[in-house]
Amino acid sequence: MVPETPPLGESPPGAFSVLRKRADFLRAARAQRAPMPAFLLQARLRDPAEPAETAMRVGFTCSKKVGNAVARNRAKRRLREIARAVIPTEGQAGWDYVLIGRADATADHPFEAMKADLARALRKLHK
Repeated sequence: MVPETPPLGESPPGAFSVLRKRADFLRAARAQRAPMPAFLLQARLRDPAEPAETAMRVGFTCSKKVGNAVARNRAKRRLREIARAVIPTEGQAGWDYVLIGRADATADHPFEAMKADLARALRKLHK
């Protein structure tokens, strides 16, 4: 029997939800940062007064410096996949994370190296 996969754009139950509001991205931009070769990770601990629909929230973004729409979408797909693989185990409840793609790096960097970089960045931020 094949396990059910979540609909497109959704994560497995209990993993994390996706940031969609600009205000959430701006709050994360003012918080901690961990630069990595293929991406920049921004993270912030949410205020306990904020509503918490899930334990962790993750946002993904790429500027036009990354390339045209095809290149940006490819970079964001890679960022989403490393987040699905690493954040449920390495992330902490109550945090918002934003992964920002880098020009000429996110789309071409080795996938396993990106996963290791994300795990290292999360450990660095949670010290």
